Amino acid sequence: MTDAAVAARVLNKSEKRLLDIIRQKSFLRGQFKLASGAISDYYLDMKPTSFDPEGAALIGKIICGMLARDRDVDCIGGLELGAVPIVAAVCAQSWPANPVKGFVVRKENKGHGTDQKIDGNFKPGSRVVLIEDVTTKGGSVMQAVRAVRAQGADIKRIITIVDRLEGARENLKQEGLELSAIFTTEDLMM
Repeated sequence: MTDAAVAARVLNKSEKRLLDIIRQKSFLRGQFKLASGAISDYYLDMKPTSFDPEGAALIGKIICGMLARDRDVDCIGGLELGAVPIVAAVCAQSWPANPVKGFVVRKENKGHGTDQKIDGNFKPGSRVVLIEDVTTKGGSVMQAVRAVRAQGADIKRIITIVDRLEGARENLKQEGLELSAIFTTEDLMM
């Protein structure tokens, strides 16, 4: 789906409510430095939405619906910290109809215990969908991509809650990856 098609589509009741929650809890105005290094006049802190009971339930429901086309996926996961509550919400929502397992990719090995870069229900060679809270240029999710590809994973696609429309889709496409967004910043600005 193109960015214009995403912006032009009609939102269902769950998507409308999630968008309202994001606007209320996670959409901040001001001057912010992004993970990409860019400066923006708004910031999306998705943690207040993804840790909210209703927000988490809606995220889980919507992403489970999006995963319906990915029946051959072994598990979902993403880079800490933003993906953690989203992955947990989707795993919980998927039970018992179409259970999906989850994992998290650490930014650095933890240095103790099993000292793994990937924790949870990930096995080398898995078919995965990666999850992200906000996507700008795609640099953060690429850390997760490199980690799971190093373990022989087949990445079916990347799902983000919000695509900032600042080049991520194109950058990820160059890596052979599809980005699917629940919302874009155009949705938030309406």
